[in-house]
Amino acid sequence: MTHTLTRLAAALLCLPLALGACSDDDDTPDLNQLPAGFGTVKTTSYDGTTDDLLTAGLGKTGIAGAAPTFADPVNPTAAELRRRAIYVNYRALVDFSAGGGYGTLYGPNVTSAGTVTAGEGKIAGKEFIAFADDGTGRKNVGMMVQIPSTFDRTAPCIITAPSSGSRGIYGAIGTSGEWGLKRGCAVAYTDAGKGIGYHDLQADKVNLIDGRLVARATAGKDAHFASDLTGTALTDFNTATPNRFAYKHAHSQQNPEKDWGRNVLDSIRFALWAINEEYAAVDTPSGKHLRSYQAGNVLVIASSVSNGGGESIQAAEQDTEGLIDAVAVSEPNVQPKSMAGVTVTAGGAAVANAGRPLADYFTWRMIYEPCAAISASAQAPTGVRPGWFGGGTAPLGNAFTMVGGVELQTIATNRCQSLADKGLVTGATTAAQADDALAKMRAYGWTDPNHDALHASHYRLADVYVALDYVNAYGRFSVGDNVCGFSLANVDATGNVAAQVAATQAILFATGNGLNTGGDVVYNDSVGGAKLYHVGVSPSTQRMDGSLDGLLCLHDLVKGVDTVTGTPLTGAALARSTRVQAGVQEVLMSGNLRSKPTVIVAGRSDTLLPPNHTARAYAAYNSKVEGAASKLRYYEVLNGQHFDGFNPAAGGVVGYDTLFIPVHHYMNKALDLMWAHMKQQTALPPSQVVRTVPRGGTPGAAPAIAAANVPDIAAAPAAGDTITTAAGAIVIPN
Repeated sequence: MTHTLTRLAAALLCLPLALGACSDDDDTPDLNQLPAGFGTVKTTSYDGTTDDLLTAGLGKTGIAGAAPTFADPVNPTAAELRRRAIYVNYRALVDFSAGGGYGTLYGPNVTSAGTVTAGEGKIAGKEFIAFADDGTGRKNVGMMVQIPSTFDRTAPCIITAPSSGSRGIYGAIGTSGEWGLKRGCAVAYTDAGKGIGYHDLQADKVNLIDGRLVARATAGKDAHFASDLTGTALTDFNTATPNRFAYKHAHSQQNPEKDWGRNVLDSIRFALWAINEEYAAVDTPSGKHLRSYQAGNVLVIASSVSNGGGESIQAAEQDTEGLIDAVAVSEPNVQPKSMAGVTVTAGGAAVANAGRPLADYFTWRMIYEPCAAISASAQAPTGVRPGWFGGGTAPLGNAFTMVGGVELQTIATNRCQSLADKGLVTGATTAAQADDALAKMRAYGWTDPNHDALHASHYRLADVYVALDYVNAYGRFSVGDNVCGFSLANVDATGNVAAQVAATQAILFATGNGLNTGGDVVYNDSVGGAKLYHVGVSPSTQRMDGSLDGLLCLHDLVKGVDTVTGTPLTGAALARSTRVQAGVQEVLMSGNLRSKPTVIVAGRSDTLLPPNHTARAYAAYNSKVEGAASKLRYYEVLNGQHFDGFNPAAGGVVGYDTLFIPVHHYMNKALDLMWAHMKQQTALPPSQVVRTVPRGGTPGAAPAIAAANVPDIAAAPAAGDTITTAAGAIVIPN
């Protein structure tokens, strides 16, 4: 369903500027009703001075500055938690450094027209928050709507902002949230059944919707998440494995990803309800607001990044009501249902393993990635190796040199030898083994030269949490199942399990990402007792190889076979694998966007969600499913990677600043293009490669970004930049 000015003009006759509202029966008013399943709605107004929707009163300067503090960190207030959550989530998704584009290309002080102002960019308005549930208290999906004071009731619009990663309700505040608020649109947020949802199993404490940590008995059905362990089962678990915790995405036993699209659609319904509560006329006899704003007269663009982008695409596929008019997303987690008859060709070569499910390539990468990262060839074409394990000449961040008191270089070397012993890599020396592991990574989909340089930092900072949490989620496992011998816990400097720190725990709603914050992955089956997974000793190798046995187990469950021997699983392992594989099937996408205008942006160097498995594969798949009816455009950004938050020289990962430009800038551009397309019928540019220019310079001291680094998406790209999709095939130029 495509919006046009004519359609909008006609539909606006139903708005409250008239005395009544449209309904199917002239004698029966169409009254505004809170969507089914929504609980109590908390509504808060923000003046745009002391506090606001976008920056929680911090403004552009505060977001770039030091983190806001708590009067009492052990007992933070809801307002303090909100302010810190907005600060943390904003900075997690964008390059927050001035040299990287904050305050010039984007940021609170940059207007929707791109004008850089001297202001702080605070936005007044009203915020609505509620849980959506099925009555059991087991789902409690976070929903939020922000309506800026600049909302135009005569040209109403909604932008969706489902959270990325496993983040909480403010997860997309600095991405599609900011873009929508600046346009005067209502923004529809959802945590999509994920973060923050923390459960301290030892103390039996959980989060409320506003982030405060309370006893589970106190929270009851108002808990954001509580595990299934209670009574004797919880006591026994804590006795056997003390000081563990659970997170909702991994341990809710809901496989929340299967409902991500439905959650986004519910957030749109919630937004329509909130708009009507604010601006629709009141029916005098009932005293209730009319349902004047509906799908037919409100422009809705589904957006967000990463998982949030996948959530919006999933919603577009499931939208049988015509709630969504258009889609503009960045770096989406999209998993095609089938790659039969679908091909990805890049630089003139076919990609052999394109379109694999996330659980497949994440559990696979965890086996080979640390070994591949120490290959002499694991560097960018410029020679930069961000987060490299070794010492000496390569740029380092202190976070990458040691874990649990052990050099990562040592752990990676041990991993190479363990892989060789099992016949999973070849080579008589560590160097040869690492080269073979890197070759395997390239063959499995990490084909961009910049991917090689990012394996070290991704292994250290991101990948195991995704691999473990998604296997748990897909199999609907309880935290008590200790899948493949892994659990979540706080650890000390030597990698031993430690008690939770009260001041850290109490603010996890604000500082957490719903995956690992507040602790780390622990390998319970390590020789000698539970250890931080990096320093875990595998029983089969008797070697400190980063818990290889447990990681092989995760991949076994995804594939249904023993990764080392190739033999099918049996018994309990087969039963668990069947559960995981069923969960994966529940989240695969149909590729049918219902002819909605859609823009996908992805960075070619995205190492977390490599385009060969995600954006490229989905665009090709969509061209097979929709054929000529497809209105999808795909823009692939050179020198763009997944974590813009890694780019800053200070607070990021040393070396990223020289190699990468902010993909966030192009998400904003994609939304601008879609806005013009929907409002003025401006044609969307063809699919294309956007040839950006890295900032270069010295790692940690790259020159400030300039316009020449980030050229626009071309209205008419050169032939050598044009991406073609047809009948299941996508061709990407070099």
